[in-house]
Amino acid sequence: MAAPAADEAWYRETEPRVMELVSPRLPQRDACALLAVSPWCYRALVANSRLWEVLDLREMKNAGDRLISALSLARYRHLKVLNLEFAQDIEDRHFVHLKEMSGISLENLELLNLNACQKISDKGIEAVTSLCPNLQRLAIYWIVGLTDSSIGHITKNCKQIVDLNLSGCKNISDKGMQLIANNYQELKKLNITRCVKLTDDGLKQVLLKCSSLESLNLYALSSFTDRVYKEIGSLSNLTFLDLCGAQNLTDDGLACISRCGCLTYLNLTWCVRVTDAGIVAIAQGCRSLELLSLFGIVGVTDACLEALSKSCSSSLTTLDVNGCIGIKRRSRDDLLKLFPSLSCFKVHS
Repeated sequence: MAAPAADEAWYRETEPRVMELVSPRLPQRDACALLAVSPWCYRALVANSRLWEVLDLREMKNAGDRLISALSLARYRHLKVLNLEFAQDIEDRHFVHLKEMSGISLENLELLNLNACQKISDKGIEAVTSLCPNLQRLAIYWIVGLTDSSIGHITKNCKQIVDLNLSGCKNISDKGMQLIANNYQELKKLNITRCVKLTDDGLKQVLLKCSSLESLNLYALSSFTDRVYKEIGSLSNLTFLDLCGAQNLTDDGLACISRCGCLTYLNLTWCVRVTDAGIVAIAQGCRSLELLSLFGIVGVTDACLEALSKSCSSSLTTLDVNGCIGIKRRSRDDLLKLFPSLSCFKVHS
């Protein structure tokens, strides 16, 4: 009888403990599968609240129904992260239904990723943000139907946002930027890639009032001018700046940006009006640069590399001068003499 007793002790005590130790290191779907191993594993895992702080439905089918079913379970009561990126079959009605369900609360939710959930509209954003008042990070990448009304719902319902990704939301205008500027002075990260309705006036309000910004992505926005680029220089905490395609950026604007002494990432791809003068200013002011892309800028020469080598040689690890016809070709060894820390570089052939 000793053997069966030992087996039972294993299943009741040891196995559940092992599963508890292993499950945090597994993908969530695998961790959920462990619930079916035994009743004892089920009880032990459900009781471990940290395992259920994340709900990942990325790319899953029937995501809307799955979401409702999951949030009906007590174990997701303290959910902190909800990932619905590229999830299928999720619509406004699912969020509205959650809002109407009794006992559903997402007040502990800190991160919500709705990237590419194309069937969501302003109505869905209103419903879901009303459930998570303490949200800090929100990504609504490439939901092209959203308008400034969504920004209004977000700023009304979620007062603690510090990271906002609006990339591809082509119907957001300066009005939405004004709402962000007025409500999120502590904003750390803002991505407005391809928000093509924005003008200098809208972005300027954000730059003036959100002075704590650390990351700013303005990729594929060609209508801004130096009038607003010069305001970027006031962001003393900025470390990440993507200006790819900023066709109106001149050396004067870049000279102002050089005041951002904490910059480690700067993408100037296709900033076609920039010349050596602007890059020299960056080299002198941004001495912690780790990545710099000058891809496609024909107005820069070896002079800018010399300036960079004097002030950024110890920090620069990635340099792209592909298409910079004014910069002569160099061998790997020659580049390493200028930039000893360089690990990734692209040079025109």
